[in-house]
Amino acid sequence: MIPETHPVDHLLRPFDGQVPGISVLLLVDGNADYARALGMADLERNVAITIATNFRLASLTKQFTAAAVLRLAAQGALSLNDTMARFFESAPAFWRQITVHHLLTHTSGLADYEELIPPGTTTQLRDHDVLDLVRRVDAGYAAPGAAFRFNNTGYCLLALIVERVAAQPFAAFLREQVFLPAGMHFTAAYEGDGSAIPRRASGYSFRDGAFVRVDHLTSATLGDRGVYSSTIDLERWDAALSNDTLLPEHWRAAMFTPHVTAPSGDSYGYGWFLTSIAGQRAAYHTGETAGFRTAIVRLLDRRCTAVVLANRSEAETLPIARALIETVVGDSGTIRVSN
Repeated sequence: MIPETHPVDHLLRPFDGQVPGISVLLLVDGNADYARALGMADLERNVAITIATNFRLASLTKQFTAAAVLRLAAQGALSLNDTMARFFESAPAFWRQITVHHLLTHTSGLADYEELIPPGTTTQLRDHDVLDLVRRVDAGYAAPGAAFRFNNTGYCLLALIVERVAAQPFAAFLREQVFLPAGMHFTAAYEGDGSAIPRRASGYSFRDGAFVRVDHLTSATLGDRGVYSSTIDLERWDAALSNDTLLPEHWRAAMFTPHVTAPSGDSYGYGWFLTSIAGQRAAYHTGETAGFRTAIVRLLDRRCTAVVLANRSEAETLPIARALIETVVGDSGTIRVSN
């Protein structure tokens, strides 16, 4: 058992031992203030989790897709006001009113592609399959820009837009234009069968008294949920978001600007939810897919970030991430000074 010397240690107790586990990291002023790696990355092969274990990030992927789009916008290769008609021929007429901004903020009005998957489908979907599915729908659930509705369709289409503008596969663009400049050498987008993910964790769910491996039909879509990464590489991602490594300050500010209000009362920027914690501005996102739960929380006016990655469906990662942040930010909103 882990020695419980930190305020959040008790929250990690269920992940200790021969069970699917967790990797957590708290960064304060760019330094690792707290880090734990517990449990197993692969039960069948008896492989333990480390800080270098790669987890499927699920919707945490959206911040990388947003960064890829903003990088192209910063280079003048596209505008956030460009409509989908620029990128997709033979599209429904209402796509002419949907902009890149709408896709980034979940206000496109497009149907959620997961509701369109034909019954009995057994093959993995790719982003181009998402395009084929939503192209058949000739009306949206709301006018573009009229309502926030979180779904994955827009981010799959953003991946295709990046491919068409950059004239290279989305996974390659992420690797060359986002991951490597940020120093994230072992982060990768999963491209389906044959895609090599180093130090990869397997995903599990608890069923009938035992943990079983699980997967999902959308495990190969990239723009919405396809990135694998580790806490050590996400430390480098956090650093890259704090300077001009990937994006000029103007575009980083746009990523963390409240563009639309979600039903929860929080706002959404580009690939991030925006909220406050003890009076401090904060950004966060969670990820959820078969066998994986993930969360990241960042304070925006002080370098303080919590990352929580788990390879089991039952994990509650956001409360752990918030608890880590709250060990730094007091109830009054004062911020503990890191030694």
